[in-house]
Amino acid sequence: MLSDPEMINACATREFSVIFGLLKRAGMYPSMIARACDLTPSRVGEVIAGKRKIEKIDLVERIADGLHIPGHLLGLADRAWEQPAAPGGKGRQSDAQPFSKADPGGHIDPEFFAAHIRELMPGHYKTANLLGGRHSLDAVERHVQLIDRVQEQTGGAARGDLLGIGARSAEFLGWLHQDLGNFQRSTYWSDRAMEWAQENSDDTMAAYILFRKSNQATARRVPQQAVSLARAAQRAPGATAHIRALAAQQEAQGHALLGNPRFAQAKFDEAHELAAAPDEPHRDDTLDTAYCTPTYIEMQRANCLIELGDPHHAAELFEAELRQLPHVYRNDHGVYLSRLARAYAVAGEPEQGAAAADRALSIVLDTESARAMGELRSAAQALSRWAEVPAVAVFSSRLTTAYQATARSPLPNR
Repeated sequence: MLSDPEMINACATREFSVIFGLLKRAGMYPSMIARACDLTPSRVGEVIAGKRKIEKIDLVERIADGLHIPGHLLGLADRAWEQPAAPGGKGRQSDAQPFSKADPGGHIDPEFFAAHIRELMPGHYKTANLLGGRHSLDAVERHVQLIDRVQEQTGGAARGDLLGIGARSAEFLGWLHQDLGNFQRSTYWSDRAMEWAQENSDDTMAAYILFRKSNQATARRVPQQAVSLARAAQRAPGATAHIRALAAQQEAQGHALLGNPRFAQAKFDEAHELAAAPDEPHRDDTLDTAYCTPTYIEMQRANCLIELGDPHHAAELFEAELRQLPHVYRNDHGVYLSRLARAYAVAGEPEQGAAAADRALSIVLDTESARAMGELRSAAQALSRWAEVPAVAVFSSRLTTAYQATARSPLPNR
């Protein structure tokens, strides 16, 4: 990054709007820049937007140190952290990277660090479920980046611990990106999680990632790949009962997309039975499969019933199972209410559909879930044939206002 001509020119002129903008484009979120430089995220955002300038020398030095920008690039003296000249070498690290591997935070005890991240993961799951993926994304991404650096200089059992929690954190990061509509980043982190799981001989994690990759294929509406990956997950040696349940319902969704109702219903029945059974023990409790319940399975079945031409049954099933869904799964409530709205719309009951869609919209606006917004857009499209119905008109107006107030345009994930 710091060898890029545009970055070098921006550093030479101290154009921090360009510097921060290039870092943001490279995947470093403003909140990460803010933490590194001891700034507020809002101030970083104002700098990127060109609304504020950074001119005070002490602040320039703080940014140089926080982002590991060599002093000479910003017209400063060499910073204290820059490496001394090596025999026959250069006196400064002109190609240093922000948060570079040359400064891995080696003072952190790897065993303590792995245990600490393991303790934090349940809280991240709960936050994402309740408030949406964006509330957990930055913290989890920072953790995974630090795990990656520390594990490269760690050996033995401690490295295995880091690879284990790293795989779980990277997989969760993949899910967060999927929920926020970024399938490219989602796939990247799922692949990285699989790499670490295989390196660590963690068969249970590898099986779970196969299920997640099947879920990604379903979201992209590639049913054949969804079915084959789900079958691979069910065959995997480390698959517990709940992972097999998750993979079986994923296979069922693939069959539904392929128009095979008999196969789909058989796999949903199998998944329901597996989800109802006690799960098998595995290495630790940081792999979150607690959501795999009979209620979850029936929610997925209900969605497929819309695809299979039975929207009345789908609506009945959604209504029954939504009453059983714990309140902590608020993000999922937004998804399932949107699907319920679509079921009612397809079934020719626009008032009920608009009521469910209106409830979903309130949640979606809070969670910022592209996955839920995609479902809600599908519901709105199904309701559009009843645009003159008052309840539908009110919902459509609220949805239009929400679109206008939102800079992003999330991708559907149905």
